[in-house]
Amino acid sequence: MTLKRRLIVVDDHKMFLDGLLSIIANESDVEIVMTANSGENVIKYLDNIKGENIDLVVTDVNMPDVSGIDLNKHIKTKYPKIKTLVVSMLHDSKTIHTLTEDNVDGYVPKNAEKTELLLAIETILKGEKYFSDSIKQAYMQSMFTKEKEVITSLTNREKEVLKLIAEENTTQEIADQLFLSKHTIEGYRKNLISKLEVRNLAGLTKYAIKLGLLD
Repeated sequence: MTLKRRLIVVDDHKMFLDGLLSIIANESDVEIVMTANSGENVIKYLDNIKGENIDLVVTDVNMPDVSGIDLNKHIKTKYPKIKTLVVSMLHDSKTIHTLTEDNVDGYVPKNAEKTELLLAIETILKGEKYFSDSIKQAYMQSMFTKEKEVITSLTNREKEVLKLIAEENTTQEIADQLFLSKHTIEGYRKNLISKLEVRNLAGLTKYAIKLGLLD
């Protein structure tokens, strides 16, 4: 006998919550063990049972107390084995980016077809990610826009330092070429890593290539 996968569904709009329940309840391999209209109630429940025997939490984003973003972060921080699926009308890049950074397992819009919602649940429970095409497009656009903004924000001096770093010059060599102190160059390097959101020399070099700074 196959064990049913245990779900929690949370949305502060009762009509939509009832609709979700009617769709999911007909599936023979899942069991809804809790419904809630509040992210706070879900957190209390999970903390009380220490997150045990829950496979998936399906949540909205906008809720009156604890948002779906905060709920997802709490789950992924304390109970990383629990999968999360966001079902929301919000498609803004900031929301999508934040949830993705916090390791959400899936994201579909509220106007998705019933078949897509069930596919998302099935895919996530198999250990894979699921994002609707509209969510993927919004995310890619946000990444392109963000990268463009970051690149535009670089000063000429920062680009100059970035080029010299990518050419494998040492901190002292860069300082000598630009008639600046070693400490100042080290500050530029740290600022570039932070601003470009990279971790090391390889990441900086990739940006230098992208900007056409290297011959």
